[in-house]
Formats: sequence, structure tokens, C-alpha cells
Amino acid sequence: MKALYAFILILMTVAASFAGEDSIILQSTTSTQNSGLFDVILPEFTRETGITVNVVAVGTGQALKNGRNGDGDVLLVHAKSAEEKFIAEGHGEARFDVMYNDFVIVGPGNDPAGLAGTTDIVAALKKIPENRAIFASRGDDSGTNKKEIQLWQMAGIDAAADSGVWYRETGSGMGATLNLAAGMGTYTLTDRATWIAFQNKRGMKILAEGDPRLFNQYGVMLVNPKKHPHVKAAAGRIFIKWLTGQKGQSAIAAYRLDGQQLFFPNAK
Repeated sequence: MKALYAFILILMTVAASFAGEDSIILQSTTSTQNSGLFDVILPEFTRETGITVNVVAVGTGQALKNGRNGDGDVLLVHAKSAEEKFIAEGHGEARFDVMYNDFVIVGPGNDPAGLAGTTDIVAALKKIPENRAIFASRGDDSGTNKKEIQLWQMAGIDAAADSGVWYRETGSGMGATLNLAAGMGTYTLTDRATWIAFQNKRGMKILAEGDPRLFNQYGVMLVNPKKHPHVKAAAGRIFIKWLTGQKGQSAIAAYRLDGQQLFFPNAK
């Protein structure tokens, strides 16, 4: 089976070479970029296939919008329902699970809302406005922001109604939002990978984690070449096959920071 996979990948690579497809544009999330994952696995892919991957790191909502406009070849994002809608509307060829991790609530060490040790995310969120603590939201339609909004809805809280009071929307990526939260001593929701890689913690800690509702799935999709003929479909399919195959999945599993695994491969 491994030999067959390698043979198929070689045939696909040759086909992409004949098509003049030696690079692709990958629209992806700030979490995959900020975590350092791409710095490790993409050179490995290029060495094997000769195809260069140029990453555009934006929030998932913007990546999907860019994909709808044909501004990219492949999407690697983390908002499954939005991804499935993207496919259902004909903007993508197919969607595949790639890897997962989870979200966590981080906040100041003095923990004014008393979240420490909470494993029920709904209970944790309710404590923030109850204790007049401040929460920093990305507010950028990213995968993290979509998850955060969903969690507030589960908690029965209209956070946006208190925008500018205890709920502060940054309109920025995860790194910038974490910097703001660290500077102001506020709570925020982040994916674990970005948190592990984040250097400016200033005494901030993970205060709520472990709820199954914090599961964070990543998916990969080829932008539909029937809608956008300029899409580098052959090279894009090679990347998707590699990423969801043994070598890509092994590269994802092997990536660690400070001894911690950041992403867990689960392609089917």
C-alpha cells in the first residue's frame, strides 16, 4: 500500500510538472502559521515534490472569502460547518479532515472571575460578565471567533450587546489579540497551538480547558477549478494527498514545541 501511494504521488507530481504547476497559494489560518507548523512541514513537502507552497495567513472567514473569489488554490482552515457550506455551494472540490487540537480560555494569573480549573466552558464564560471581568474577542470572523460566538450562544449570553463594556473586539489575529489580552490583563479564547508558541505571556495562564465542546478540527479543500480555471488543481491535489497521507500526517504528529504536541493528525 505504501509503495502504491508513493507511485501515485510520483505520477501526480509528474503531471503537475508538465502543467507548469511548481507552486501553489495556500489560504490558511493564523494559528497554523503562528504555531510554526508550516515552517517545518512545508519544506519537507517541497523537497519531496518540488512544489513550493506560498502561505496567506488570515482568519478562516477571510480565507473562505478569498477562496470564493478564486484567490488561492488550497484552503486549510478550522470552521467545519462553514467549510461544508463552502463545498455545498460549489466553491471547493472536496473537504478532508487533516488534524485537530483544542481551544482554551487564558487569562491573568490573579484570575478575577475565578475560572481556574473549570472544565465546563459554559460555566466559565458565565463567570466573566458576572464578575465584571474583561474578555478580548478577535472579532474577525476567524475560526476561533466563530467558535467563541457559538460558545457565548451556548451560555445564553449576548456578548456583542456589551461590546465596549466588558466585551472588547480587537478585529485582529490571534497573536495580536493575545498581546492585547496580556497587556490589559483580560481573558480570551485561543487555540492551544498558538498559546504554546506565544512568547509574551506576562503571567497569563490557561484557566479553562478540557471541555469536549472546545474541540478544534482543521480541514483542507481544493478551490473549485471549474469555477476558477486558473486554480493549480494538479499541484493542489498533490499537496492535499501528501498532507492527508502517511508522510504529511507523520510530519504533523512529529511537530512539537517545548516537548508538547501542537496538532494531532486525523485524516481518514
